[in-house]
Amino acid sequence: MADTDMSPAAQEARRPLSPHLGIYKPMLTMMMSIIHRITGAGLYLGTLLLAWWLIAAATGPEAFATANWFLGSIIGRLILFGFTWALFTHMIGGIRHMIQDTGRAMEHPQREILAQLALWGGIILTILVWIIAYAVR
Repeated sequence: MADTDMSPAAQEARRPLSPHLGIYKPMLTMMMSIIHRITGAGLYLGTLLLAWWLIAAATGPEAFATANWFLGSIIGRLILFGFTWALFTHMIGGIRHMIQDTGRAMEHPQREILAQLALWGGIILTILVWIIAYAVR
């Protein structure tokens, strides 16, 4: 019996399943790729916050005072801290993807090293920038 003689349900049952997250075990490289996408989306929101601050600065002293009050609050600082982390993590993740787009660092352990650099680099640079900002302030 040829494949064309089979019912559609029987043909569907013979198709191979595509791998998905239920099959793959999470790896650092996979998680950093997902984090790269999440931080990219977070940067959109952070850019809106930056635009609000700039527009408030151009609008007048009252609007600027309101924006500064919010950004200076604990919630505002947490948001800015997260924005800083997203910025550095996304930047280093982009460099990682650019290197791998050239065909380099695709084998183990190089790909793991790049993923760890993206993870730790984003964390270290964020903390370093905030320490410097508070020291200068």
